[in-house]
Amino acid sequence: MSQTIAATGISATTEKATQETLLSPRFYRTDYDAMDRLDITPVRREWDEMMAEFERDENRPHFRKEITFEDVNIPEELHEEFLDFLTTSVTSEYSGCVLYQEIQKHVNNKDIADLMGYMARDESRHAGFINKSLKNLGVAVDLGFLKREKAYTFFKPKYIFYATYLSEKIGYARYITIYRHLERHPEYRFHPIFNWFMEWCNDEFRHGEAFALIMRANPHLTSGLNKLWIRFFLLAVYSTMYVRDHTRPQLYKALGMDPTEFDYKVFDITTEISKQIFPLTLDTDNPAFRRGLERLRDINVATQAAKQRGGIIGGLQRGWLAVRGAATFARLYLMPVKSNELPDQVRMAPAW
Repeated sequence: MSQTIAATGISATTEKATQETLLSPRFYRTDYDAMDRLDITPVRREWDEMMAEFERDENRPHFRKEITFEDVNIPEELHEEFLDFLTTSVTSEYSGCVLYQEIQKHVNNKDIADLMGYMARDESRHAGFINKSLKNLGVAVDLGFLKREKAYTFFKPKYIFYATYLSEKIGYARYITIYRHLERHPEYRFHPIFNWFMEWCNDEFRHGEAFALIMRANPHLTSGLNKLWIRFFLLAVYSTMYVRDHTRPQLYKALGMDPTEFDYKVFDITTEISKQIFPLTLDTDNPAFRRGLERLRDINVATQAAKQRGGIIGGLQRGWLAVRGAATFARLYLMPVKSNELPDQVRMAPAW
């Protein structure tokens, strides 16, 4: 990877987007034949209503507007973290675009192909919009290079459903929480991209609704042993977000937000939303749960320090910290969860 980057003279931002870490967004491939066999007949009425919304594409004019960058001045102490935020965001949005395009290309099931085409359109628009912001700062990500060079992870369709449903819904919760906060405190809106979060987060919400309908139409995906996988992905998504957000203290200070309070607000919103389809939720208010996330954060800080140290000692420290991290995650996974009875109505409307 590094030789390819050096040979092409690719930007440092693009290089960062291609890196693989526990906290970085990933690119996925899946079992397209299994996707092709999906049947959405049990939710046909709601599905057709949703597809009509996608076809209307009410956000199209919104993303055609130009961002005005006049008087945008990112403080030096914020620059690195804000770029990291934008780079992670563009990578995440573009990974969804690539996944949806690949599914659309490899399936004959019209319901699934049409859905994936619409969602790829939205995610491409989001990624391009963020990249425009990065380009203005002189550090855009080469999305074509990213698609070719980023490592791909194979996920079974059900893992795609759990992870992507949560990614879309938690993305909605993050965007709407930041947007509402800046409505109340416009003095913290240090960049114009935050003005776009309302319509943007509604796209994320609708994408999550699509995966909820797929899972409701195929109830085996949320029952039996699959509950264990749901539990795993809930914890993985929540803990990754918590640790990553706490690597950006200057960003949240500039927004006038506390990252811990922000994360638990996002968890609360996502937990309420996920009750539409998941038969269980995590007890994020449990003090033991919160202590566990703090331990994961401390382990990540120590791991980064060991990487900087390098050498045999640094390598041994990283190995020991990886064991501690896995043990902490396992303890969190084994904590009691809350059971949830699924509602009769599958689809939801944004309410936050």
